[in-house]
Amino acid sequence: MAHHHHHHDHTHSTDTTANLKVALFLNAGFALIELVGGLWTGSLAILSDALHDLGDSLSLAMAWFLQRLSVRRRDSRFSYGYRRFSLLGALLNTVILVGGALYVLSEAIPRLLNPVKPHAGGMFALALVGIAVNGVAAYRVSRDRSLNARAVTLHLMEDVLGWAGVLVVSIVLLFRDLAILDPLLSIAISLWVIYNAVRALRQAAGLFLQAVPEGIDLAAIEERLSCIQGVLSVHHTHLWSLDGARHVFSTHLVVPEEASAPDLLQIKCAAREIIDDPAIAHTTFEIEFLGEACGVRDMD
Repeated sequence: MAHHHHHHDHTHSTDTTANLKVALFLNAGFALIELVGGLWTGSLAILSDALHDLGDSLSLAMAWFLQRLSVRRRDSRFSYGYRRFSLLGALLNTVILVGGALYVLSEAIPRLLNPVKPHAGGMFALALVGIAVNGVAAYRVSRDRSLNARAVTLHLMEDVLGWAGVLVVSIVLLFRDLAILDPLLSIAISLWVIYNAVRALRQAAGLFLQAVPEGIDLAAIEERLSCIQGVLSVHHTHLWSLDGARHVFSTHLVVPEEASAPDLLQIKCAAREIIDDPAIAHTTFEIEFLGEACGVRDMD
């Protein structure tokens, strides 16, 4: 006997898609402004950031597409629905983020030896616009829980920090000839991005490989289930995530042969209370009578 329940959160998914769409158009539009501004100011830092932002725009477009795909209902091909496409988006976005940061490092390190002073006033104006545009986009996307949205937020926060750095450097350059500050700042931000992106990549890869989501103690859940009156033992307990925000849980509960229908109903109700977590979107309790052969093979 098995029990299944689902929590549908279509409004949240729609919000995520809308926020990613806003972030995409803000980012793509500003990347074009940066390209013109970089040529105007003669700033290699801004030109390289324009290329980086165009890459971000491609990432956002992919994230938006995969997020739209992820809200499709389940069908005969994907029985759990399409939510794991959002997780795929998080993985790909994080890989692109690391690649972008490594590219910025490759540009910034040689510039330490041969710094070029850009147009400080133009940098200052572009930095103000950059902070505003990326800040608004980051705020909108950061309210979402999915790993895909979190990966995009990291992209945008990197841009906010980058422009904050450009702002500070441009102010200094207005008064002092310290062109080396530009590549130094680029290196510092790139290292910060790589550190955070690697952490995000490990989490996304773990969930993609069906690891138990962070912060959930599966052994403790199994222990609590085994303490339910009428449950003799618990096995084949599994917990994995669809997209980092919605999880799937299943377990086998062994009961005495003489257990009646009311006994089984009471056991399932008690089990449901233990697994009463809004993040767990789908639960399955397999009831096995003592001595009954388990249907799962070659799993544990």
